[in-house]
Amino acid sequence: MTEMDNPLANLGPAGKLMGLDLGTRTIGVAISDGLRMTASPLETIKRTKFTPDAQHLLALIDKHAIRGIILGLPLNMDGTEGPRVQSTRAFARSFAQKTELPIAFWDERLSTMAVTRTMLEADLSRAKRAEVVDKLAASYILQGALDRLRRG
Repeated sequence: MTEMDNPLANLGPAGKLMGLDLGTRTIGVAISDGLRMTASPLETIKRTKFTPDAQHLLALIDKHAIRGIILGLPLNMDGTEGPRVQSTRAFARSFAQKTELPIAFWDERLSTMAVTRTMLEADLSRAKRAEVVDKLAASYILQGALDRLRRG
């Protein structure tokens, strides 16, 4: 079985999860409740360098008692892996050296598009959309993983 067949197998049965939407300029962050029912957007981190970004994430992990991480995997629309997937996997490998928490990947195709469509329907201004899209995309990714965990 590959990680995409059961990407969530190593997350354990309970506790809060953190969802990450890793972009080139920002990292959208969301967290779940302890029962893993709902995902909530938390914040958007402006990326600088790996070490300060990782320290910021580790502080959030500690503050919110996170038990596992869901990292959005930006597959191409045809399911193949491109340079952004390689970058995401490299980030995960580096971050795994800083934490013992399990890290799982979740297909994030269309997450930003779905979130943007919802914000347009809510008539949010362009500035407000830009401010919240990354953390909302992280929440969308995390909610997809939570729904899958509940289905087994």
